[in-house]
Amino acid sequence: MEYFVKQGSVVREIWGKGDTILFIFAGASAEFALNKAVDWLYFTGRLPADPLGRLFSTVGYARQIVFSSLDGAHKAIDTMAKIHAG
Repeated sequence: MEYFVKQGSVVREIWGKGDTILFIFAGASAEFALNKAVDWLYFTGRLPADPLGRLFSTVGYARQIVFSSLDGAHKAIDTMAKIHAG
C-alpha cells in the first residue's frame, strides 16, 4: 500500500504524539488571535460557537491525511476542500 506520508517520516512522528499536536495548536491559536485577516470567522459565528470541536475536527483530518493510504488522504483533502468552499 502506498501512503500519503511515507512510514518513518518526521511528519508521522510529529502527528503521532498528542503532546506535540497540542503544542503546535497552542502556538497556532496564539498567532491566529493576532491575525486580522481571519476576523471574518468571528462574524460567521462558527468559530466562537465550538472552538474545541473545530480543534478536534482539524486534528482528526490532519491525522487521517498523514496516516492514510494515498487514496484515503486524497478523499480527506477533497472533503476538507468541500467544507471550506462554502
